[in-house]
Amino acid sequence: MTGGAARRSAWLAAAALVAAPVFADDEARQWLASMHEALATRNYQGEFLHLAADHTEKLRIVHRVKDGHIAERLVNVGSTRREVIRHDSELQCILPDDHKVLVETEHDSGTLLGTLPHFDASLEANYRLELGEHSTVLGRPVRVLAVAPRDDLRFGYRLWIDEENRLPMRTDLCDAEGHVLEQVMFTSLKVGGPIADSAFHPDNDPSGFAWIRQGAAAARPLPGDPLWRLAQLPPGFRLSATSQQQLPGSDALVTHFMLSDGLASVSVFIEGPPAPPRQATEGQGRVGAAFAYSRVVDGHQVTAVGEVPPQTVEMIAAGVARAKATRRNGFGLSFAGQPQQ
Repeated sequence: MTGGAARRSAWLAAAALVAAPVFADDEARQWLASMHEALATRNYQGEFLHLAADHTEKLRIVHRVKDGHIAERLVNVGSTRREVIRHDSELQCILPDDHKVLVETEHDSGTLLGTLPHFDASLEANYRLELGEHSTVLGRPVRVLAVAPRDDLRFGYRLWIDEENRLPMRTDLCDAEGHVLEQVMFTSLKVGGPIADSAFHPDNDPSGFAWIRQGAAAARPLPGDPLWRLAQLPPGFRLSATSQQQLPGSDALVTHFMLSDGLASVSVFIEGPPAPPRQATEGQGRVGAAFAYSRVVDGHQVTAVGEVPPQTVEMIAAGVARAKATRRNGFGLSFAGQPQQ
């Protein structure tokens, strides 16, 4: 459960495909907007289950807004005892088994519950928002909201939103056939009331641990050469972030490109050529709801990974190539063949 991966993998969910482009109605948008407001502004604490095909986790979340400052704590209740603590934009991921604390700075305003959909007009080309039936979770009335993809290149969301406090009580991540890939559901939840500072103190004393700062402090500017090109981005996907970092315990550098359609995201990692040479890998892989595709390009290991269908990461990885005399941008990346979406 690292700072970014655990948050995002824990709260993706999906609905069935839709054939005809239909714009979201105002009521559905209002439900989604009120959910985001509740997540960002309310005090709440509870426990939830994260269920996937290969694992089950029980986690505890505490969220507080006080005097304009945000504090959060996410704890793995199981044997790993891992914790993520957030104070405004700083995240501390405490790994007691490794005696390490990973520190990074987040520039978005999301919560540790993960990246939930912000639906706007720019997404309506690829997703449809639908307000569904009434239901119950933990005996509380909820309204079901679905964000359904319009093609087979992405997953969507299905959310059970509490009718009173507007928090997401349950999410499902499904493939195009409706099969559930991940499910997250609260088993207990308390909303409102003051939360003491002690609720954000770690269970494990990290004072003797190694502190490793990630993110902006660890990233290096991309060099002008070599440049890479992405020849075939799926519709709607754009380059959203880029960095180059050194692998732990190694002199090897990894170039990282983040692609997003506004909801789904895919990371492209380009490493190498490794020294000393190691066994390169090619083909598909899967971890939980995340699919990956790897190939070797001019001695470099290229891997695309994200919580999207396998054909999407394969399409992106297959389009990674050394740039030639093509249009370049400020990230050391060029787009050729298919223009940037």
